[in-house]
Amino acid sequence: MLVLLPPSEGKAASGRGAPLKPESLSLPGLAGARAAVLDELVELCAADEEKARQVLGLSEGLRGEIAKNVELRTAGTRPAGEIYTGVLYDALGLATLQPDARRRARRSLLVFSGLWGAVRVGDRIPSYRCSMGVRLPGLGALGAHWREPMASAVPEAAGNGLVLDLRSSAYAAAWKPKGEVAGRTATVRVLHSQIVDGVEKRSVVSHFNKATKGRLVRDLLTAGAKPAGPGELVEALRDLGYVVEAQAPGRAQKAWELDVVVNQIH
Repeated sequence: MLVLLPPSEGKAASGRGAPLKPESLSLPGLAGARAAVLDELVELCAADEEKARQVLGLSEGLRGEIAKNVELRTAGTRPAGEIYTGVLYDALGLATLQPDARRRARRSLLVFSGLWGAVRVGDRIPSYRCSMGVRLPGLGALGAHWREPMASAVPEAAGNGLVLDLRSSAYAAAWKPKGEVAGRTATVRVLHSQIVDGVEKRSVVSHFNKATKGRLVRDLLTAGAKPAGPGELVEALRDLGYVVEAQAPGRAQKAWELDVVVNQIH
């Protein structure tokens, strides 16, 4: 099982470990595309702070984030699973997983990134600021920049197994499952169910969507679940106590769409 995650906009500070070693990152097929983004991002942030702020879509209060990018090649690093913070990662709680579950996380979790393309949670990276929605002056839109190298790198990482796609729309732009890979891919939508005047009403949640997805992944890792495809994933989640509604796609080469229904949002 390969689980595709979005990163977090906010990130922990860079560590005190050795500086970035690009050749050590997973998915070596992305090396050229990573180098291109890294070079332009560092140059942009070092040359013109105000232009960099506008390109990166940062508020005045986040201007200090630009300095992180200037030091990307020399800053200390830490595992990506420690760099990414926020609601999903708090709920996932990588640091508190038991050793077996933590090993499964290192094998199965893939975090998408505007700068790195995608990294595994054990890859050592510095803190940075560069979302997938950024359009760099030279390279253009990062979603489009990553599309070609991702087309082979992600299926290779997935092998013959299930792909659980939990990315947000901006990061989904960098890779879309096609062909037989799509047939073993499942996306998840979280719905909040409420009874209003005796009638059930459902709404899509946003902030709590991330927390539910984090808990869902944690539960799968803790249980050691090994679903071979979307149908088995539905059964595994139901066994873990989730209310899951799924409709198999009408054709083989299309991703499954799963609805996880929750009564409480927290």
